[in-house]
Amino acid sequence: MGDEIERRDKGAVTATVPWEYAAAPESKEIVRIQDRYGLFIEGRFVDPLSGRTFETINPATEETLSVVSEAGPEDVDLAVRAAEKAWESSWRDLPGRERAKYLYRIARSLQERSREFAVLESLNGGKPIKESRDVDLPLAAAHFFYYAGWADKLAYAFPNREPRPLGVAGQVIPWNFPILMAAWKLAPALATGNTAVLKPAETTPLTALLLAEVIQEADLPPGVVNIVTGAGETGAALVNHPGVAKVAFTGSTEVGKIIRRAIAGTGKRLTLELGGKAANIVFEDAPIDQAIEGIVNGIYFNQGHVCCAGSRLLVQESVFEPVLDKLKERLGTLRVGDPLDKNTDVGAINSAAQLSRIKELVESGIQEGAEIYQPECHLPERGFWFCPTLFTGVSQSHRIAREEIFGPVLSILTFRTPEEALEKANNTPYGLSAGVWTEKGSRILWMTQRLRAGVIWANTFNRFDPSSPFGGYKESGFGREGGLHGLEPYLDLVPR
Repeated sequence: MGDEIERRDKGAVTATVPWEYAAAPESKEIVRIQDRYGLFIEGRFVDPLSGRTFETINPATEETLSVVSEAGPEDVDLAVRAAEKAWESSWRDLPGRERAKYLYRIARSLQERSREFAVLESLNGGKPIKESRDVDLPLAAAHFFYYAGWADKLAYAFPNREPRPLGVAGQVIPWNFPILMAAWKLAPALATGNTAVLKPAETTPLTALLLAEVIQEADLPPGVVNIVTGAGETGAALVNHPGVAKVAFTGSTEVGKIIRRAIAGTGKRLTLELGGKAANIVFEDAPIDQAIEGIVNGIYFNQGHVCCAGSRLLVQESVFEPVLDKLKERLGTLRVGDPLDKNTDVGAINSAAQLSRIKELVESGIQEGAEIYQPECHLPERGFWFCPTLFTGVSQSHRIAREEIFGPVLSILTFRTPEEALEKANNTPYGLSAGVWTEKGSRILWMTQRLRAGVIWANTFNRFDPSSPFGGYKESGFGREGGLHGLEPYLDLVPR
């Protein structure tokens, strides 16, 4: 893969061979994974009342990493009651400046132990270590720092209104950003005086359980944060528990619809961050090389595992061929393999079920007449892997252009005018994010005013900041997380 070098012997060219990076794996020794994990309830790890457990694996090797407790309804009830007790006895009435101290402690611990968290995130989730290390952990710590700063300023954030915490927040997070999603939800909930019961995804529970250790070290009052592990039954028990005042869910649109129906009429607050089918729009005057890197960053570096992945690429017809040529060339340089190798660009797919879903949709693209391109790609024998893939000749009716794939698969469509690009970009039930690549500021503003997406990047893609709100339209959910907007869903704002 990549460029070629010439081997010379006494001035004579003897062979031409492709260069390769030497392996540079991150050490696993920094992480201490326990053989068995309990549930984190009221400040300590406890055995599940359900008596059930499940194995969590390394998707790159299919090896078992640990045995994790599976919380049943009785365990969820115990966790919610612990959160209620902590809220009523201490956390609700604790001054904001005191709550902030705990959040600062957690943020500093995440920074100090970032290498440990990053390795565990890649082991359990399959994402490349450079993404875990350079993106997920810094952002997770930044969210705790950011909301710690808001904890004693809520009266200024919402003038002429008295901000009151809601109570217990039930939070259900996905497998694609385990530690970042935990921080994304816990930080604003705690800053506003709520307590929380967090349920991580069943395939990626380990960094949430390591976060529980950090919470213990920070001396957070017992019960303020509780972590229950399990699958769909556990999440349903949490969402439906009468003691939960606020539900925050990030995951699939299908499950989001079930949750919304389940809590309708209960008075519970709800925010949903659901699926996406983001359009990355490249105009003829775009900085092409920069756009190629943004496209690759938006869909391949994260294996397409982000709900805002730019899985639809809309290219103006006049630059379609050079964009396609450069993109194919760039795909040929991507390194697929060990997530702990610092040179890896594309890691493992999170689970066998997800890999099966990706293969099904790719096969549908072939059957419906799209043209597939995959670079030469040697996949490991064990684990869950998929080669970086792109499709051309895609129409709007193709499943690969309509359905969320959650894998390293890109569908390319073309357009002639900005109006056509806008129509194609908005022709989706989703509305989470989009990208616009052009040198004209006026065109960027024209597009962003008309794109039905919650987050729009201009001449970049997949950039996040804790001070910026994030959320979608249509079937991508409702409510905003991040920024000042992320505080409001956790507060009852009473007029003064």
